Amino acid sequence: MENLTAILPELWQATKETLTMLAIGLTLSGLFGGALGIFLFLWRREKLLYSPAAYFIVGGIVNIVRSFPFVILMIAVGPLARTLTGTTIGPVAASVPLAIAGIAYFARLVELSLSDVPKGVIEAAQALGASTRDIVFKVLLVEARSSLVLGFTSLSVSYLSYSAAAGIIGGGGIGDLAIRYGYYRFQTDVMLITVIGLVLFVQLVQASGSHISRKIDKR
Repeated sequence: MENLTAILPELWQATKETLTMLAIGLTLSGLFGGALGIFLFLWRREKLLYSPAAYFIVGGIVNIVRSFPFVILMIAVGPLARTLTGTTIGPVAASVPLAIAGIAYFARLVELSLSDVPKGVIEAAQALGASTRDIVFKVLLVEARSSLVLGFTSLSVSYLSYSAAAGIIGGGGIGDLAIRYGYYRFQTDVMLITVIGLVLFVQLVQASGSHISRKIDKR
């Protein structure tokens, strides 16, 4: 208990740093990853924005990013993080590799979610003269909304583990606290409390995402 009492200020700071990484990373991943996933779906569907070349090139880049172990990706994009944020340490800098990994990850989740929309629904919208824009916003995203929420929930859970790993290169956050005190200083109680906190947060995120998904699923 003495160890826990001593690190309470740092624990609060680490929590804020983790939330900062999650807020920046998830926002960018949701916006850019979602848009990229929509285009990946449209590029491989005839009568929409069919473009095998674009799908092959962009899809290949997405696969390359997803194949990188996150720790390696953090090191590889260090120069980019420095260019964008002026530093390679801290939660804002760590948000750069987090966003890159999240955009690639969420793009595939969005593509898969949209692929589950029945072809008949899309063809019916086309027969009624709906534009590609209308099909995306009034058909695809509406029909796939429950699956998209579950995908974003999965991304959020993965982000939490990524943000913990960011502590290895000075990204800060709860992971950094666990490494410095729980691992290097052999303070098992600190390691235990951080693990419990992360587990509870994951359970909260997963339960919230599943609840929202069920609420908006009208099938």
